[in-house]
Amino acid sequence: MKAFSFERVSSAQAAAARAAEVQGAKFIAGGTNLVDLMKLGIEAPTHLIDVSGLGLDRIEETGDGGLRIGAMVSNTALSADARIRRDYPVLTRAIAAGASGQLRNKATTGGNLLQRTRCPYFYDTAQACNKRVPGSGCSALTEGAFSRQLGVIGTSDACIATHPSDMAVAMRVLDATVETVTPTGLTRRIPLEEFHLLPGDTPERETALMPGELITAVTLPAPVGGSQRYHKVRDRASYAFALVSVALIRQADGSGRVALGGVAPRPWRLAAADAELPNGAQAVMARLFEGARPTEETQFKITLAERTLAALLLEE
Repeated sequence: MKAFSFERVSSAQAAAARAAEVQGAKFIAGGTNLVDLMKLGIEAPTHLIDVSGLGLDRIEETGDGGLRIGAMVSNTALSADARIRRDYPVLTRAIAAGASGQLRNKATTGGNLLQRTRCPYFYDTAQACNKRVPGSGCSALTEGAFSRQLGVIGTSDACIATHPSDMAVAMRVLDATVETVTPTGLTRRIPLEEFHLLPGDTPERETALMPGELITAVTLPAPVGGSQRYHKVRDRASYAFALVSVALIRQADGSGRVALGGVAPRPWRLAAADAELPNGAQAVMARLFEGARPTEETQFKITLAERTLAALLLEE
């Protein structure tokens, strides 16, 4: 790990201003992903700004019947909150499916959205990776590469990595909004569907955040009711990232919403696919995977996603 300086600040705006001011600065909260990346030499911040003491650890009710979740609320506290368990059970189930209990105790709501991909070529600094070193190439797309964990939709010729979060998939199906503060003190609200960027030719740009911009909260709209499910399929039941995960909200009339994890660079949901839910899992997946470009090793994910959704629908 390379040497770095460290400071605590007194407000979210001060944190954002310092991050914009100091070249190479990064925020640190729970540190469950960033510290690992620093140890591996993938991240090398010159300065860390601790945002854990800024009072961003509360869950508050909003005027329209929703909830505002502070960016520092731990995954454990969020999944255990009585209002989340009652009104947004898909979120509780998704968080419980992610990581270990120890990690959930430290991981934060804001940090969870900013997790870096678990693509093996991103973590192996001897391999080419456009996300880690822009313009270096993508070893995952070379002949014989191991791509079982990687994406099938929303990818590009520069990157086929997936976003690893379970929590973000549930928040996508709930139409969450990310709240931020900019270095000049302005508040921005970014719909989650616009927060994570597709790789295109610039896979190193993963979110819509501007330099120095700090996540302060995530807002959930008023509860939509319905039956809410989350199922994650992985190689090891005890601890692994998703091969495929499915978040489902289904209303009594058969309508609803579906979001997928483990298949794309961001939680994957399309309005046209939601509209197909009354017609069954095959119709939904036909829409969700329109334009898919699987490798030989990831072709199975399309069938797996369809069968996972079909199983969830049978639980109703």
